[in-house]
Amino acid sequence: MRSFSEECLEACGMLRENARVVSDSLVKANLRGVDSHGVTRLGIYVKRLKMGLVNPNPEVRVVQESPATLLVDGDNGPGQVVGLRALELGLEKVRRGGGVSVGVKHSNHFGTGAYYVQRAVEADVISFAYSNAPPSMAPWGGVEPYVGTNPYAYGVPAGRHEPIIFDMATSVVARGKIILAAKKGELIPEGWAIDKEGRPTTDAQAALEGCVLPFGGPKGYAISLMIDIMSGVLTGAGFGPRVRNLYEDFEDSQNVGAFFHLLDVERFMPVEEFKGRIDRMIDEIKAVRRARGVEEIFVPGEIEHRIEQQRLASGIPLGAETVAELREVGLLCGVELEDFVHES
Repeated sequence: MRSFSEECLEACGMLRENARVVSDSLVKANLRGVDSHGVTRLGIYVKRLKMGLVNPNPEVRVVQESPATLLVDGDNGPGQVVGLRALELGLEKVRRGGGVSVGVKHSNHFGTGAYYVQRAVEADVISFAYSNAPPSMAPWGGVEPYVGTNPYAYGVPAGRHEPIIFDMATSVVARGKIILAAKKGELIPEGWAIDKEGRPTTDAQAALEGCVLPFGGPKGYAISLMIDIMSGVLTGAGFGPRVRNLYEDFEDSQNVGAFFHLLDVERFMPVEEFKGRIDRMIDEIKAVRRARGVEEIFVPGEIEHRIEQQRLASGIPLGAETVAELREVGLLCGVELEDFVHES
């Protein structure tokens, strides 16, 4: 899957190193079981690249800097390429100052937040990652979309245990899951979305024409709004309706914003001591008396890690509609999907 995606993206003008980053992000999403942000996104990435709406090889540069901040211009590059470079710049700077906030503007859909915070915890850095997204959620009480499903992620290094990795949309469910349901012709659960008249719906297509609902009602809306302020307003990127829709707006670039906050654990205590304390916390959480019918208590990211281990061993399941879509993407790029299929 990585090789096929890389070949398709290179056929759209991306340098191999950039194609590898985007492909790695997509496949890692599939590995973690977040299929809504996996290779099902390859088709729309290819379409926007071919239409000239995304710069395949951006010059990502720092446009403003202080001892504790960076503002990065993504030059309208692929979100994962821009986001990873911004994170790397932040990780270089956090060693000098102990903490850094990195704003990103002029970017595109950046995939899963987990992709970035996982990189940070490998460097023993606590990390937070936000991104804004095109409007798909109404302000609480409204029926017209204004804020996006604006994702929020954090990563915390651990010792004996796997790191704590949290990644969520501020909607009840990521809009990508509704897109996937619409592609499959499946119904969605009640409570995920409303139609354009503000009525609850289980029709995926009607949901896409209406609004997804925030998690926790007004609380999710408020958090989404703050993420848009940090990622969009503060950075100079698009915000609210100024963030262009990935699937519907083929006239303008998206101008997505992102924001990272990084903390060097060593500035607070020795990293091994911190990891030991996190391990103790995880042990204590997992030892909490369980409710009836609950077999195990999990910490954030643990379920996804187990899915990843399973899929690394047995492969990533793809629905027939996704395979058909990938085959079409390959044809557009002059890449045969079958060339990457190996019989076992």
